[in-house]
Amino acid sequence: MVNSDQSYIHSLIDALPDQPGVYQFYDRKESIIYIGKAKNLKKRVSSYFSKRKFESYKIKVLVDKIADIKYIVVNTEPDALLLENNLIKKHQPRYNILLKDDKTFPWICIKKEPFPRVFSTRTVLKDGSQYFGPYTSAYAVKTLLTLIRQIYKLRTCKYALTDENISRRKFKICLEYHIGNCKGPCEGLQNKEDYEESIRQIQEIIKGNLNEVVAFLKEEMVQRANSFRFEEANLFKEKIEILARYHSKSTIVNHAIHDVDVFSIVSDENEAFVNFLKVVKGAVIQAHTVEIKKKLDETDEDILAFAVTDLRARIESMSIEIILPVDLKTYFPENRITVPKRGDKKKLLELSERNAKTYRLDKIKRSSTKKGIGGTDRILNTLQADLRLQEKPIHIECFDNSNIQGSEPVAACVVFKRGKPAKREYRHYNIKEVVGIDDFASMEEVVYRRYKRMMDEKQDLPQLVVIDGGKGQLNSALKSLIKLNLKGRIAIIGIAKRLEEIYFPDDPVPLYIDKNSESLKLIQNLRNEAHRFGINFHRQKRSNTMMHSALEEIPGVGSKTIEKLFKKFKSMEGIKNSSCVELAGEVGEEKAKQILKYFKEENT
Repeated sequence: MVNSDQSYIHSLIDALPDQPGVYQFYDRKESIIYIGKAKNLKKRVSSYFSKRKFESYKIKVLVDKIADIKYIVVNTEPDALLLENNLIKKHQPRYNILLKDDKTFPWICIKKEPFPRVFSTRTVLKDGSQYFGPYTSAYAVKTLLTLIRQIYKLRTCKYALTDENISRRKFKICLEYHIGNCKGPCEGLQNKEDYEESIRQIQEIIKGNLNEVVAFLKEEMVQRANSFRFEEANLFKEKIEILARYHSKSTIVNHAIHDVDVFSIVSDENEAFVNFLKVVKGAVIQAHTVEIKKKLDETDEDILAFAVTDLRARIESMSIEIILPVDLKTYFPENRITVPKRGDKKKLLELSERNAKTYRLDKIKRSSTKKGIGGTDRILNTLQADLRLQEKPIHIECFDNSNIQGSEPVAACVVFKRGKPAKREYRHYNIKEVVGIDDFASMEEVVYRRYKRMMDEKQDLPQLVVIDGGKGQLNSALKSLIKLNLKGRIAIIGIAKRLEEIYFPDDPVPLYIDKNSESLKLIQNLRNEAHRFGINFHRQKRSNTMMHSALEEIPGVGSKTIEKLFKKFKSMEGIKNSSCVELAGEVGEEKAKQILKYFKEENT
């Protein structure tokens, strides 16, 4: 076990040099828990144990676990950054930030083998092959490989095409040769020099250096044209046109911007997103965003320096100029650091920032979608907690009264199961027992009728009833539950429209749920659906009443005749469009003639 005495730790700090370097914190199990870089090792490590640092809870937790400190002295800050980066990737300490593993992103591989294959992969091996990427878009990789295969005839087989195997004629040409996709190196029909020249050009295309490849192809085209080999010259012309089309689709920034790396960062309290753009000959040829989980109180500058070092090492970037939102010259003294304020380079930085923000938003959407898988349970659990319910409200019902200008009072009941509308179980109610317009008495009647019938038919009762209205409506509904001996067996609340207050029985003080909470949104959804369903029924009923009233003006036509007509023809339009024979079959010839005469006079 490592000595954990505080005096021991302070003696280590006192012995630290005033030089740049990398420090490593160990816990009592002799495991590295944090690796950091420093311009001055003594000042940096001492700062962790100052009172100012203890303002951060995360750092306090780290410091409490430190049992030993080791360090490595280097010459410069850039050396410290590079060493820190390598040690973090090697040891992956618990409290260090880590770039998200890119194993899910595609790369383009040029395989280290005789007559190399070129293909996409999501696995990067240390086998000496060349890997270009990572690419955020699999479509971008597919587009690039399609371009390469349009111009160059490369093998796709996995044969070991050694000189010995080819000379022994161990392999035979396949269908790819016969359809013109391969030149047959397996039988010695294409020599290594010609194939390797194609690979060299492919490397330049992937890197975005199209000008050199186009110049080579033009030279070959002219040579063949001068030798009157026009068909071969035309093949080279087609390759040049393919490259021109590909280049025209690239994001062109400014042809004067030759070879730069662009980095930007978007961060919040818990994570950061660093975007990288590779610009060659004025065109963006590669874009990639990495996600970084924050462990301590890392600054954007620290995260960006770490990410730039790591990403440039991965893609083996040799660009001299790096465009950044902040000045990091001390970490990259051999590079030209640009923090643009205006112009095309500023637009490049803004493009990179948009990429980082878009990636962050996409991640939030993906996370929301994943949460949606168990989202219903989460919302219902939250609702149960917010309303202090004894059971999870799997089955919820909501009631709403509807009357327009004091006429035709009706009510509606909507049913939600597992947070979703169960529309087949929606019910409309005509108010039967209440004389005149009395919302409270109407609510009492409808709730009683609903649950009396459910009990008689031995149906499952809801866990929660929502009443659209305030304290008065709620108390009326509660009277019915008391009559049915259901108080305490069914939870019931009222929601008032003005401030979205939630009322409980026997509690004069309403509950105010957070306006953005999923609980309130579910209750509002119930209330709005009940209101919509009730209003539609009310309009339909008023329309039917008006139609009944109009037909009653016809001599000899009474309410029973009208009911018979609507039962057969469904609507006023159906009655209007029916023939005399059809009407006579229902109400007799005389009444049929009277009805048709009425509609004829109405239209004149």
